[in-house]
Amino acid sequence: MRDVMPGFGYRKIANDHAARLGEIVTPRGIIRTPAFMPVGTGATVKALYPEQVKAAGADILLANTYHLMLRPGAERIARLGGLHSFMRWDGPILTDSGGFQVMSLGKLRQISEEGVQFRSHVDGSRHMLTPERAIEIQCLLGADIQMQLDECIELPAERHEVERAMNLSIRWAERSRAAFESLAKPGQVLFSIVQGGTDEELRRRSVEALVAMDFPGYAVGGLAVGESHDIMLATLDGITTLLPDEKPRYLMGVGTPIDLIDSVARGIDMFDCVLPTRNGRHGLAFTWQGRLNLKNSCHADDASPLDAQSKCPAARDYSRAYLHHLIKSGEFLGSMLLSWANTAFYQELMTAMRSSIAEARFASWAEETKARLSRDNKI
Repeated sequence: MRDVMPGFGYRKIANDHAARLGEIVTPRGIIRTPAFMPVGTGATVKALYPEQVKAAGADILLANTYHLMLRPGAERIARLGGLHSFMRWDGPILTDSGGFQVMSLGKLRQISEEGVQFRSHVDGSRHMLTPERAIEIQCLLGADIQMQLDECIELPAERHEVERAMNLSIRWAERSRAAFESLAKPGQVLFSIVQGGTDEELRRRSVEALVAMDFPGYAVGGLAVGESHDIMLATLDGITTLLPDEKPRYLMGVGTPIDLIDSVARGIDMFDCVLPTRNGRHGLAFTWQGRLNLKNSCHADDASPLDAQSKCPAARDYSRAYLHHLIKSGEFLGSMLLSWANTAFYQELMTAMRSSIAEARFASWAEETKARLSRDNKI
């Protein structure tokens, strides 16, 4: 692959065993790693203002190619000045390729060497998503970090099916790269996606093929799709040691706070997941003492906040009793406050990980923190 476009780079600052502290430099700002990207599927992190997301500590957002191509349309967003202007976010944006969402459509899609033909879940209209079209959409959106189109299959699956999808994803990586080189603007970069299920040999073959293409960054896809936590970690153990040390590593669609800690311990730099806002909309709060279910009646008379030490007003300034009332009453504000508090907690978690790596105490911090978080209060 040609030299990385001006304005992008990765700098590793420190190691604590496999855990990495670093920075990804983009024209729109520095991404401190390990980093968690709040998910702005349809050009919005659900229930939050962009200013709240930034104040929580997020350096980068994720947006979704599939959803934005269907509504309002990539060409329309481009005419309106691009995704950053459209959603009022001036920091870096990563867009996924849309492949995972298309694969999730089941009988509504058909896969071929050319790409994926599918029916829109919005209005039933027919579309064809090829590696070239996925890149074209991401370039129209103006994404800073773009992803190749890949095929992500649900696990467990037969080995021959995992191998077929992995080989197809490698061929699509080559086509994505060619399209990107003709369409991208300075400062934009393309990451590839390692596939292969939980099969060590298939993952190794995927890594070797993609590393030979020399992408600026590498994502690990196809995990947290049905396999156990332990198997996911074992799979990561076999991947991260093969990836280039001087380039960022991104674990897609993961996960819980403990997932993040265990993955950072294995050398992962970037994450995204809908859990903070999705759980918030359902009355679940992440705290340093474990997860809380604000629907439960034990919170009805509790005047204490979620976290009196938090810098986030939603976690610090509102009582659990009030949050319980909002959730039980179906008030929008309940979802807004808990989504805000959870988004801030995830950023606090990443800040704490970065500090512990810098101070060479990640292992002890991780052990203590996982013990606290695994209480997972059933209240």
